[in-house]
Amino acid sequence: MTSVDKPTADKPPTDKPTADQDAQADRAVTEAALFEAFGGVRGMVETVLPGLLFVTIYTINKNLHFSAIAALAVSLVLVAVRLIRRDTVKHAFSGVFGVAFGVVFAMMTGNAKDFYLPGMLYTLGLGLAYIITTLAGAPLIGLILGPVFKENLSWRTRNPGRKKAYAKASWAWGLILLAKCAILFPLYWWADTTQLGWVLVALKIPPFLLAVYLTWVFLAKAPPPIDVFAEMEAEEKAEKAERAEKAEQARKAEAQGRPEA
Repeated sequence: MTSVDKPTADKPPTDKPTADQDAQADRAVTEAALFEAFGGVRGMVETVLPGLLFVTIYTINKNLHFSAIAALAVSLVLVAVRLIRRDTVKHAFSGVFGVAFGVVFAMMTGNAKDFYLPGMLYTLGLGLAYIITTLAGAPLIGLILGPVFKENLSWRTRNPGRKKAYAKASWAWGLILLAKCAILFPLYWWADTTQLGWVLVALKIPPFLLAVYLTWVFLAKAPPPIDVFAEMEAEEKAEKAERAEKAEQARKAEAQGRPEA
């Protein structure tokens, strides 16, 4: 009876663990970059807290001035905490500017609902920006995340798979933000301040998390970013090595050309 070789299915390919590890590393890099770009849990808290404080106080006492000042004060406190801890302040500062514009609008018109109007207009403009830049071939999410991934704009011409992923993510952000506006703007006209405020607070985090999750899904399946910073460093090192080699050759040639004493 001829012997039959045992199946080799129990012997995994030697390169599979490496491929899995590379994929896991790419996903980890993507998660870390998204966390940094969008502020993480702390950034979400800083985004929600001023508006939540405003609508809570206004629901209780209907005092526009006190509600607006309290919201602005807590925004400034959040920035101060970041400055003291020497953390990144861009998310906190954006919150301060948003609240400040809201306070100015509300104080000028005397309508408490106008506290939310600048933020709503910003959301509308941002949603349109995602759509327009994607149609123009330069999706906004790629412009935002490119420096975070150290790829800058290399994805536009050198990494088509990544450009496609950025386009999908920008479409997701744009459509989600426009859907949010489709809910909020009718409420601005028809609902009272407290109803609008609570709905707006409720819509702060879920759409944002959905957009970030979809971005992660698209980028996790995309080719890895091209590290243009590493390329520039390698080119600089190669140029230095070439200059050093030329200098050494010139020194040797000069030494060989000298007459003996």
